[in-house]
Amino acid sequence: MKILFITWTRIGDGVLSTGLLHELTRRHPGAEITVVCGPLAQTLFANVPGLKRIIALRKRPLNAHWFTLWRQVVGEKWDLVIDLRRSLTSYFIRAEDRRILGATDTTQHRVAWLPSLIDIQAPLDPYLWIDEAQHARATALLPDGAPVLAIAPIAARPEKTWSDENFARLVRQLLAPDGICAGWRVLLAAGPGEEKQFPALVAAVPPDRLTVMTDQPDLLVVAAALQRCRLYIGNDSGLTHLSAAAGVATMALFGPTNPSHFGPWGEQGRVVEAPAVNGARLMANLSVAAVAAAVAEMIHHTHAA
Repeated sequence: MKILFITWTRIGDGVLSTGLLHELTRRHPGAEITVVCGPLAQTLFANVPGLKRIIALRKRPLNAHWFTLWRQVVGEKWDLVIDLRRSLTSYFIRAEDRRILGATDTTQHRVAWLPSLIDIQAPLDPYLWIDEAQHARATALLPDGAPVLAIAPIAARPEKTWSDENFARLVRQLLAPDGICAGWRVLLAAGPGEEKQFPALVAAVPPDRLTVMTDQPDLLVVAAALQRCRLYIGNDSGLTHLSAAAGVATMALFGPTNPSHFGPWGEQGRVVEAPAVNGARLMANLSVAAVAAAVAEMIHHTHAA
């Protein structure tokens, strides 16, 4: 059996689609699977059972990337095509069964909405195919020791990003001798060079207690490293969804985006929303005090559980 799985470009969207793909591998053991995703998300799918190929599709002007994809897949006869991008490509290839995502249902979380594509009316939790070698690389990065607080201060858009100064004030308060995270280490997770956008945050952590993870291209190693953390705090971003999928206690800071549709999925996920001011939820309106109080509540809840 040959399955073509076309998922979204961004990391977070790709993470939220993994539960659907995991269910397909469970339903169709032995199937050959081709995954189409964005270049940044491709390592998420490297260990998928039955993986034949990953096509890392780069966006091109005038949607020319879809023609590029068509040329790569038109020669196959597919038993099942799953298209989460609603692309015309899926209509112009040979397929025994073609499932193309319909209009977005913003009344449900994306994880709960996607399974309807394959006639399931229940959520399919995101799934990460982390292998032993990836766990070993994460252990080398974060050996056992003090509890670790992961901070991911980057988001894809400025309006979803809490400021460097706010993250720095929060971390100083949490790590203070009388703070809720006194004695903890900090893992700063971001992309290559992005830590330079947060100098105040970097300066807020003593160097001997800070691990900067910005040059790790394998998202599953990043996920394995996050699993070694006690708590994660980040914006509405791909790494936040990765953390939640990894089963980490994940606190997401939300401004203008909709947490009921895009929030971190799972029992370990929490959202702190910016208050609405004149009808707008801006990240600048989210106070350090509100986030610190939510962190304390989350840690106490986690310990009690």
